[in-house]
Amino acid sequence: MNYHGNPVSRGIAAGPVFLYQPFTAAVSDIQIEENAVGRAIGDYEAARHNACNELETIRARLAASDLEKAKIFTAHIDILFDEAMDGDIRELIEQERCSPDRAIDEVYEKYAKILGKSPDPLIKERASDIRDVKTRLIRVWNGVPEKNLSSLPSPAVIVVHDLLPSDTATLDRENVLAIVTEIGGSTSHSAIIARSYGIPAILGVEKAMERFTQGETVIVDALTGEVITRPTEQQLADCAEKRRQFAARQTQLHAFMEKEAVTPDGVRVDIELNLASVGEQELEGSKCTDGVGLFRTEFLYLGRDTLPTEDEQFEIYRMVLTKFGNRPVTLRTLDVGGDKKLDCLNLPHEENPFLGNRALRLCFDRPGIFRTQLRAALRASVYGNLWIMFPMVGSMDDIRHAKQVVSDVKEELTAEGVSFSPDVKIGIMIEIPSIALMADFAAQEVDFASIGTNDLCQYTMAVDRLNPAVSRYYQSYSPALFRLVKHAADMFIKNSKPICVCGELGGDRLGAAVLIGLGVRKLSMSISSVAQTRKLVNELPMKKAEEIAAKALSLSTAQEVEQYLNDSLKDILA
Repeated sequence: MNYHGNPVSRGIAAGPVFLYQPFTAAVSDIQIEENAVGRAIGDYEAARHNACNELETIRARLAASDLEKAKIFTAHIDILFDEAMDGDIRELIEQERCSPDRAIDEVYEKYAKILGKSPDPLIKERASDIRDVKTRLIRVWNGVPEKNLSSLPSPAVIVVHDLLPSDTATLDRENVLAIVTEIGGSTSHSAIIARSYGIPAILGVEKAMERFTQGETVIVDALTGEVITRPTEQQLADCAEKRRQFAARQTQLHAFMEKEAVTPDGVRVDIELNLASVGEQELEGSKCTDGVGLFRTEFLYLGRDTLPTEDEQFEIYRMVLTKFGNRPVTLRTLDVGGDKKLDCLNLPHEENPFLGNRALRLCFDRPGIFRTQLRAALRASVYGNLWIMFPMVGSMDDIRHAKQVVSDVKEELTAEGVSFSPDVKIGIMIEIPSIALMADFAAQEVDFASIGTNDLCQYTMAVDRLNPAVSRYYQSYSPALFRLVKHAADMFIKNSKPICVCGELGGDRLGAAVLIGLGVRKLSMSISSVAQTRKLVNELPMKKAEEIAAKALSLSTAQEVEQYLNDSLKDILA
């Protein structure tokens, strides 16, 4: 039998199934006596203290090897001592006389459901963190020892309903052949850590816990998204050969990681990094990229009750600029609002958030926030090569307004005697069709542009890219999208201004070939796409790239474009 899911970490493996069932406990419905309330509160506090000790142990162990994963458990400790949830739990115990486990379950589940309704997949995934902490706290309250995947008796394919962050971070990497879950998305901790460990993973395989049996041999093909049960000897042999070929390709790809991206006929393409945080693992990308094409600054505002100060931002920006030296670091100003809620920013509900008060529009509405970020960025500019980029630009008025704010901040810093680089470039994101169509004027107003293909596709196709019900209408290979990219690229090239693509299409194995053929000479992407894109550039003559781009523009549907690209690039991508 073949079962399908979402392959989130590429690879292929075969082995026995290990059905993993983390601790679950039925919580009590018994109401405690009034004279037992004090003891119940004490038991709750003791359980919280012991759970914290467990988390501290895991965090300390991970901190020695991986600071980014250690931060997951720092966040779990913060959840454990969250004042709002703690207050709600105490209130249920003291006023409703709930048993501590019932109070913990109700409060944590309430907050998890709130996050689970968010349209933002990153925020939505945080519900799993809350449930992870809830399970740990109830288990400790019950006096049950911890059960995890840190030590497996032999190599196995882990099959589980959902892997919690504490499960994935403590995986026995030597013995985990692959991971299969019933739920989870590409932004979940399971996916992120599986990719970082190089473990093949397929998420979203329905009823996997029912369909697979303990110890049975399965093939997990995370290249196609298939899980094969009861494989034949021939299928197992094919799997071994496919795994050998995949490993060989990965070794070949790695050779391109630090190789300059230059086409066989001598055209150079800059390969830059999309940076979403400043952890040690993400900054490793500085060793093999030509700069930062997209520095998402939202992480500075997430998970906190107060806005980041100017000095806090300055220190982060300075660190990144110093790390990249003379290479450009393109800082995107705050891009939140509507669909992206912040605890530190009280934003009203909007019926249509993607068309609402977000990104640059929100910064115009909250000039204090905007100016603080610009001050911090300009102060840091003396430590490297800073490019400032504005998101959600829809008109020339937006550009001129933003440039005026930058000018005002520069005057303010000058009056204070604060130094900043005179060479800071000012640019825009092209992600609204209106500014793409006005690219001839925009190219005369700014120093550079970067095309955010994720939102440009969303707005061009009139489709909410976070809504699975209309996902088939979100067409990354649409000829309409490529035509807009071509117009914008042509206008900036005509004005001798650099233009980059920093959306997912920039690191896409098929899309990058079209973008290069359209004249784009800067592509920005996640670190996982760097080697493949460098290989593509090094093996794709510019003449062929231009032919591919012209043909893509002449086709009428996204499906035709995708099929054509697969056929044209099969030798390079083999």
